[in-house]
Amino acid sequence: MSTPAGPRKQLRPTDVKRLNRDWRRRTEGRLGLLVESVTQPFNMGSIIRSAAVFGVEHLWLAGNAIHPDHRNVDKTALGTERLVSWEHAGTAAEAAAAVRKQGLRLVAIELTGDALPLHEAPLDGDVCLAVGGEDHGCSPALLAAADAVAYIPQIGRVGSLNVAVATAIALAEARRREWAAP
Repeated sequence: MSTPAGPRKQLRPTDVKRLNRDWRRRTEGRLGLLVESVTQPFNMGSIIRSAAVFGVEHLWLAGNAIHPDHRNVDKTALGTERLVSWEHAGTAAEAAAAVRKQGLRLVAIELTGDALPLHEAPLDGDVCLAVGGEDHGCSPALLAAADAVAYIPQIGRVGSLNVAVATAIALAEARRREWAAP
C-alpha cells in the first residue's frame, strides 16, 4: 500500500461540487422515498438530508408523518428540505399507489419473514424505498403494498437501527448498486 506524497487535504467547496457533479453524471436510476408515520423532527430532518444527498426525486409521506416544513425538522435537515419535493399522500395504500403511478417499484425496509438482505434486494432501476415509524416500523398495509421487503443485516446485540440511519443505509445501497453495475 502506498502513501500519498505529502499530507492529505480536505477538498475545497468547489472541488466537492465537481466531485458530486461527476457522481450525478453516473446516476440514471430514479430513486423515491416513502416515509410512513415518522413523527420525530430529528428523524425526519435526518431522513430529508440523506434523501437530498442521494438524489431522491420525491418524498411521499403517509400516516402521521411529520411534515418537512415543521419548524424543528430544519435543525437536522439544515436547509435541505427545500431540495427534495414532497407531498403527504394520505394512507400507506394511497402513498403506495402514488409511487406506482410514477412508475417506481416499492421496496419496504423492514424485518419480516420473507425479507431479503438489503444487498440482495431488487434495488435496480427505478425504485422507491419505504420506511416506517420509530416504534412500529412499516404498517401491515404498507408491507402488503410493497413489491419486496428488505432488511439490513446486523450482527451486534441490538435488534434494530434508528429509522433515519436505516434510511441512509438503504439509500446508499440503492445508489451503490447502480454505480457498481457494469
